[in-house]
Amino acid sequence: MRTFLLKLKAGTEELNYGRDILAKYVMEIAADKSELRILDIGLGAGKDLVNIREKCAVAYPDLKLDLYGLECFPPNVEAAQKQGIKVFSADVERHRYPFENCTFDIVLSNQVLEHTKDLFWIFSEISRILKPFGFVLTGVPNLASFHNRMALLFGLQPTSIEVLGPHVRGFTAPSFIQFVETDGFFENKSVKGSNFYPFPPAVSRYLSRFFPRLSVGIFFKTQRTAKPGLFIEVLKSRFFETAYFAGEEV
Repeated sequence: MRTFLLKLKAGTEELNYGRDILAKYVMEIAADKSELRILDIGLGAGKDLVNIREKCAVAYPDLKLDLYGLECFPPNVEAAQKQGIKVFSADVERHRYPFENCTFDIVLSNQVLEHTKDLFWIFSEISRILKPFGFVLTGVPNLASFHNRMALLFGLQPTSIEVLGPHVRGFTAPSFIQFVETDGFFENKSVKGSNFYPFPPAVSRYLSRFFPRLSVGIFFKTQRTAKPGLFIEVLKSRFFETAYFAGEEV
């Protein structure tokens, strides 16, 4: 059964990254801007930022984009730098990010959070480096996708969070929104979906547009509110049965 399901999805994997969705989110934000400073956390080789730059160049030829990334893997760092992206190194779950407060208009994190445990620290640093009313754009695999639901129906592990695999977290749209809106530091503005296993790309695009919360990937446009302080404060009034990193000051 699992082999059959994997064959069905072959050739559609690129849709999982939702790059067109992220670019559209940026273009929505750019509508009344002359300049945007964007940081990509877990930059990879810079494909998301390059796609955003290319799409914005067509829609807003006078828009100035200042592109940054956090990335540790040397080949990716080199590839991104060749694309004109300013790359910095940091452990996104343990280090203070090497930027001043209120630096960025947009922070991007695509297909990264499912690999991490310390979401509270990550979003605390995002809440610090975003400008007031700036945006964080997040893409994650959808635990509640149609194909994952079918897998569970047959007693199979959802492919987005295999035990023998790289992902340590599962996300659904309601759960992510509940998390990110906790205590009022952020407000989610939009949820969209990309890809729809086991259907071919043309059908997947149609289905994911109308049923985003059943899509393979879900993509959030979330705005930083005017609430002062940092998201890590969420941990001060809550107890979880695990040791979340909260920085030296907490």
